Formats: sequence, C-alpha cells, structure tokens
Amino acid sequence: GFMTETTPKEKKECLSICSKLCYAIGGAPYQITGSALGFFLQMYLLDVAQLDPFYASIILFVGRIWDAITDPTVGFLVSRSPWTRRGRMMPWIVLSTPLAVISYFLIWVVPPFEKGKVVWYLIFYCLFQSMQTCFHVPYSALTMFISSEQKERDSATAYRMTIEVLGTVVGTAIQGQIVGGANAQCINHTTYLNGSNIHNPNGNASDISLDDTKQAYMIASGVISAIYILCAIVLFLGVREQKDVAGPKAEQLTFLEGLQLLQRHGPYVKLVMGFLFTSLAFMLMEGNFALFITYTLGFRDDFQNILLVIMLSGSLTIPLWQMFLTRFGKKTAVYIGISWAIPFMIIAVCLKSNLILSYVVAFAAGISVAAAFLLPWSMLPDVVDDFKVNNPNSQGHEAIFYSFYVFFTKFASGVSLGVSTLCLHFAGYVARGCNQPDSVHLTLKLLVSAAPVSLIILGLIIFKTYPINEKRRQKNWRQLQALLQ
Repeated sequence: GFMTETTPKEKKECLSICSKLCYAIGGAPYQITGSALGFFLQMYLLDVAQLDPFYASIILFVGRIWDAITDPTVGFLVSRSPWTRRGRMMPWIVLSTPLAVISYFLIWVVPPFEKGKVVWYLIFYCLFQSMQTCFHVPYSALTMFISSEQKERDSATAYRMTIEVLGTVVGTAIQGQIVGGANAQCINHTTYLNGSNIHNPNGNASDISLDDTKQAYMIASGVISAIYILCAIVLFLGVREQKDVAGPKAEQLTFLEGLQLLQRHGPYVKLVMGFLFTSLAFMLMEGNFALFITYTLGFRDDFQNILLVIMLSGSLTIPLWQMFLTRFGKKTAVYIGISWAIPFMIIAVCLKSNLILSYVVAFAAGISVAAAFLLPWSMLPDVVDDFKVNNPNSQGHEAIFYSFYVFFTKFASGVSLGVSTLCLHFAGYVARGCNQPDSVHLTLKLLVSAAPVSLIILGLIIFKTYPINEKRRQKNWRQLQALLQ
C-alpha cells in the first residue's frame, strides 16, 4: 500500500486507502492512553494510590503544564531535524515509542513505599508526556507531508479522526472494563469507627480488595502498552513520507519568533482561542465524569459502561460530521456540533439519578464530543494554507502551527484537571468513601455542567469572528495550486 513516487508533472497523486489507514492507526496510541488517563487517572490517584487530593492536583497540573512546555520545544526540534532515509518525522516516532510505553506502564503502578509516592507519579507522568509528545507532534505534522493535495489531506484527517476516536473507545473500554470489574469496595465512614470498615451494598462479602484493583490497573496498562507498540509498527511500515512539497525552503525561527509569527495570523489566533474554551469544557466533563457517575449519581458499578457509551456514540458520528462539514461548511458544523451538548450537560445534573436516562444523555453527549474532536483538526490545515497564501515568502512552518495547537489544548486540560481536583480537595473529598459530603456533589455538578456550558458559550462567541468560510477556503486552495505550479 505504499504511495508511488510521482514526478513533479503528475502532481495529482492519490493516497491509497491502505496508506490512509496505516497513517490513521498511528494516531490511536495518543488517544488510547489519553482517554485512559483522562477518565481514570484522577480517580486512580485519589482512590487507589490514595494520595491527598491536593497532591493529586499538583501531579495532574504539573504533568500537564510540563507536557505543554515540551510540545513547542519538540515542534522546533522536529522542524530542524535532518532528513533521513525514512523521512524527517519517522525517526522521532520510532525512537520515542519504547520509552513512552515503559513510563506509561509505571504510571499505573502503586510503588511499595509511602514517602516518595508523589515524586514517583510526577516523574513517570512527566516522562510519559514528553515521550508521547516526541511521537505525536511529528505524527500530526505528518498530515502536511503525506500529500500536497488538500482533498487527500482532509480525507486522511477524517480517517485519522475516526481511528483516534475509536482509540478513545478502546482506551475507555480496556481500562474501564478491566478496572470496573475490580472495583474495590467503598469504605463507609459511619461504621468505620467500629473497626468494620467495609460497607457492602451487594451482599457478597468483600471479595475485591484494594490489591485486586491495583492489579487490574496494571493489567489494563499492560494491554494498552502492547497496542501502543503495535500501532507504531503499522505506522512505520505503512506510510511513506514525502520530501517537502511546500516549495521554497523554510527559514529557521526561534521559539519567540514562532510565537510572534502565529500571533500575527488572526485566523489562527481565533481558531485556537475558540477551541481552547470548547476543549476546556469537554475536558472538565471528561475528567470529572467518572467521579460524578460513581458518587453523585450513585452508579458505582456502571460508570465504565456509561463512559463507553459516550465514546462509542462519538466514534459512530464522526463520519456523519465529516459529511456534514463537506456539505454545509466547517463553521456551521462548529456551531451545531458543539452547542448540541449544552442541553444534555444540563439534563445530566438537573434530573434525579436514573440509569436509563444517564445512558441516553451519555449517547447524546457523545455526538457533540465527536464534533469537538474532528473539527479543530479539520480546520487547522485551512489556517496553515491561509497563512501560506498570505505569506508566500515564509514557508515550512507547519510543525510550529501544529505544536502550539497541541500545546494550548494540553495546557487547557492541565488547568482543568488541576483546578477540578483542587476544588474537590476544598470540598472535602473522601477517598473510596461510599458517601461524599454534599459539598462534593455540588462541586461535581458544577464541574460537569455549569462550568463546561459557560465555556462552550464563550468559545462559540469567539468562533463568530473566525474569518475562514468556505469561499475563502476555496480561494486559498486555488492560489496555493498556482504557487505550486
């Protein structure tokens, strides 16, 4: 399924379906590990590793901020790295994989000592994030190097997004089903004083100990690590990177020059700001939803299935959004797709806990998650093309555009995770408690509903000013074709 080398005359090369699939599969590891960490890390640090919520919030926050800083750095190193026989991006992807997998596995191990626990999680979380960055920044910039045809890149991006959302399903499913099946009993603090601290609503004597839960987390991370390696191999064998198709050679920029370059390009700033708020909204929901389902709604034994429904409905609707945006334009898709979640976020919190309703809300929310997922990546190449048309003398900055984009989303998720865990700390969260104080329920409701809804509205207001509509996109495309001639 390799792409045939083309001579400059036959510029209209088509990517085979096999190439697109191999390319798309490379996006899965990022999402599989990301969704496992997104949905379960907070719960794991609080209930399994039994860290104080304050320290947990520091780990989540510092890890993400560190990650956000390494992104642009790697973006610069990538754009400066020499061309090898396997391309410029591939060596990064291959070399980072083994280290990424080892550090990922160690995040889900509870170390045998008490004292240095926080340091342990900080080190491996940060190391994993760095290695993951060395994989994902070159991978996402690869979009611009697998083909010079806008249509082919859009189509490859849709493939990639479908596989990536499937990746989040796989991550949520593996982690959720393995861990959910070994959910250690909660501790009832009323009977805690009599020395019998096990409260068991199901009637079977507490079969599942905390050690079983720890083991389940390790099994899940082992399975995910194996998939990570497999996907990297498929990407390496199935995708041929083209030498720069952009025309003139890129001039080297420093970090700050790169930032200034992006800052001057209005459409990019608006796109990033808009998605910053909307992705912050979905991340707040994602990070706290497992706790919300477990404690506030009280579906301790169903939380992993409810999370799975969100992700499944997301992956099923991505192709529909792809059709929608080719038909009605990307900007319309943003408004409809992202605001769709608002009523369901409100319903989830306002109605009395009802399991069937929870599944319905989860399914409906997933449709919006799909849009929030596909659209930013689908719109980014348009902004890069727009930049190229308006700055014909400044080319080859794709990696910078992509790395800062990833930087902002990660920064957002770091802030959201850190802030929400801190809020739970102040609300008086009880690790593994059967019942949480009312203040915790209120906090969780705010974190999965009121806060995300306000952020989405803010994001959509910013999108109002985003200038690239279908007409401008077509015009840019024609001008770029002329430049390439």
